Amino acid sequence: MSISTTRRASYFEAIDGHRYKPTTHAGGAWDPDEQHFSPLGGLVVHALDRHRAAGPDDGLVLSRISYDILGRLALDECEIEVETIRPGRTIELLEAVVRIAGRPVVRARAWFLASLDTTAVAGGPDDRLTSPESLTTWPMSEVWPGGYIASLDVRPVAPPRPGRTTAWVSTPLDLVAGAPVSPLASYLALVDTANGIAVRQPPTAWMFPNVDLTVHLHRQPRGTWTGLDTTVTFGPSGQGLTSTVLHDVDGPVGHAQQILTVRPLSGA
Repeated sequence: MSISTTRRASYFEAIDGHRYKPTTHAGGAWDPDEQHFSPLGGLVVHALDRHRAAGPDDGLVLSRISYDILGRLALDECEIEVETIRPGRTIELLEAVVRIAGRPVVRARAWFLASLDTTAVAGGPDDRLTSPESLTTWPMSEVWPGGYIASLDVRPVAPPRPGRTTAWVSTPLDLVAGAPVSPLASYLALVDTANGIAVRQPPTAWMFPNVDLTVHLHRQPRGTWTGLDTTVTFGPSGQGLTSTVLHDVDGPVGHAQQILTVRPLSGA
């Protein structure tokens, strides 16, 4: 009897403990020779998880991560180095640097905080989004090109509008081929999609890439769907902001912010 060795498609393949090769499914929306940042953001969390797994289980959970995108994300092998900046028993700060061809392209800092039972004082907005199972898939690839966008299952709660969309995002692909990945890394690998679901202007005429992404979490998300309640604002002098309330199937889990550089495409 033959045994199948077929593996599910993925966004990255591990070369060793620190180096990864992106697949065509990680292809960017602005340039097919670049990576879309979204799966790379999830890969950074995977690297943070691996770094922390080498130490004792202290029960800390990732509560904030901020990414600065320093340069072009070529669709090429990347290396991720992780360092503990501020160790602690109840609060810890880690930094991850992504390098492509030896050049830093992403610098991320992540705060891990103690996980305690605060059920008695928990409170805040708790409106749940309509279940993704009852919604219809939106062909986002009609708006955006690229391997990453083509890999997604996007289900808007209502028809997308310029600057305002609420949608669920999921993917059948693994983040790293053949490797166990935490639910949080898989969840965060889809968050950067927010900047593309509520476009104010056609991406064929205007560029509005984000140069950062900051995520704050008040609860750890669960499930395979990332909920994005997104508003996009363009200012009058070349800057924009994508603001998102993050959801899972149980309700809000946090917020994401992305600063944009807005400019017309040359020749458009």
